[in-house]
Amino acid sequence: MSESFVIIGDGVAGSSAAETLRENAPDADITVITDEGEALYNRILIKEFAKGKLPEAPISIHDEEWYAERDIDLRLNTLVVDIDTDGHSVTSHQGDTYEYDKLLIATGGTPAQLPVDNSDAEGVHHFWTFEDARGIKADVEAADTGVIVGAGLLGIDFAAICGAQDVDANYLMRGNAWWRYALSEDGAEIIHDALRERGVTPVFDSGVDHFEVDDDGHVDSAIDPNGEEYDADFVGVAIGLDINTEILRGTGLEYDGQGIVVDEYMRTNLDDVYAAGDCTKFDDLILGEQAQNGAWGSAKAQGECAAKNMLDYGDDEFRWVSSYSITHFDFPFLSFGHPTMGDDSVERKYSDTEWRRLALKDGRIVGGVLIGDLAPQSAYKQLMREGTHVGNEKETLVEKSFSVDDLEAPVADD
Repeated sequence: MSESFVIIGDGVAGSSAAETLRENAPDADITVITDEGEALYNRILIKEFAKGKLPEAPISIHDEEWYAERDIDLRLNTLVVDIDTDGHSVTSHQGDTYEYDKLLIATGGTPAQLPVDNSDAEGVHHFWTFEDARGIKADVEAADTGVIVGAGLLGIDFAAICGAQDVDANYLMRGNAWWRYALSEDGAEIIHDALRERGVTPVFDSGVDHFEVDDDGHVDSAIDPNGEEYDADFVGVAIGLDINTEILRGTGLEYDGQGIVVDEYMRTNLDDVYAAGDCTKFDDLILGEQAQNGAWGSAKAQGECAAKNMLDYGDDEFRWVSSYSITHFDFPFLSFGHPTMGDDSVERKYSDTEWRRLALKDGRIVGGVLIGDLAPQSAYKQLMREGTHVGNEKETLVEKSFSVDDLEAPVADD
């Protein structure tokens, strides 16, 4: 009998796993279950759609026919409500049961809600799915004033959307800088200036105490913890993701409060269950500890890795340096690896639009942020992958035209 594989989730992790399984197991039974109403699309491009820069058509990656051609059973609008790891089956909200030999959980997450009054009011948006993007685009085009909450990589998408749609917006940040765990004030000020040029005002040491609504239940303003009021008929909230833990109850799967724990082969503590993408906490072989990374490229690679090991455990270890780029401004921006981690760092500012910072752990690069000039990224990623000790040459690393050859005597781990 052929093996049966069930994949919960049709994001890039789940879809790439299904494709890899089919390429390597032509006779396998493969079922992909998703609660979304459309097949895989490009989550990176939906922000350009919401900005009004792209039509819908280029954003779709796979249509239903793509799955049919590969004999992959795609179940749209189907929510998994129970996983029976003893019986090797999952059950949908419709009561249908899908049996598996191997299971992949690639459910991603859902945007975290602000725990304040009226956070569910009309006009308060979260940004994760294509359907979210459609609602955001419709509302922001009709808005005059906005508030953005969440000083990170997803929050800045909301800021760029407001800027592109000429919405007068305030960006409320809890600290003194955007993405303060990865950028110093010098680096963040480049982003702050770019936001101001687009009509988005950074507001520091702020946040949201509650939202005010009008008589129709639509958001009208945000009140910060200092009592300041900010007009807003559009609000974007991006404060992270919550993992769906409901379906994990009673499964015996290890969950550490942040993600489903997997090893470097994407296998959970149960032999026949794997996980990939945003919902995982994986063994990062480069970092030397468990980590999470929901970047598109990382999720795709995790899905492919999981599929190979579902077919032959131990075949492929996950070793990946992720990247995340922002294209909203007149200068390029790239983060890679884990720029918010480490025990040391080095940075340098070269101009009003050019800056870089590297995060190090035990003398080795574990992540970084480049603004304005992305040319050194390949060298930094090479040093990360090879585990090269560079702690004694930190200043050399931030020379403007750095290359690996500039180091005196790179020594890689065995």
